[in-house]
Amino acid sequence: MIAIGSDHGGYDLKQKIIAHLQQAGIAYEDMGCDSKASCDYPVFGHKVAHAVADGKCEKGIVICTTGIGISIAANKVPGIRCALCSDTFSAKMTRLHNDANVLALGGGMIGENLAMDIVDTFLGTPFSAEEKHSRRIGLLE
Repeated sequence: MIAIGSDHGGYDLKQKIIAHLQQAGIAYEDMGCDSKASCDYPVFGHKVAHAVADGKCEKGIVICTTGIGISIAANKVPGIRCALCSDTFSAKMTRLHNDANVLALGGGMIGENLAMDIVDTFLGTPFSAEEKHSRRIGLLE
């Protein structure tokens, strides 16, 4: 299950990603927000991060206008490794090397097609489990 959440600046992209997940048959839980009305990104970043950290969801996706604020919020939750990605190479490498468990996107920064490619890459790339990467992740914790 994928936890997904956004603030008002990421709402439109969140809705498109939800449709993409539905089409792919990927289970998800929408953690809000529920409209384009102004709201606070930390609320939704924390909701997604806690769902992942608590084991309710395997991975998470968070979206705000730039992806910066909501990624900072998600990373405040112990056990979360949230990566802000604006290209597929970064999405691949953060899964391979960092075992990132939350993806952050900037709804005002990237287009829909690129966003879907980033989501697919993030969700489809396993952690390499190489000793050096596992050791480094341990140092982050």
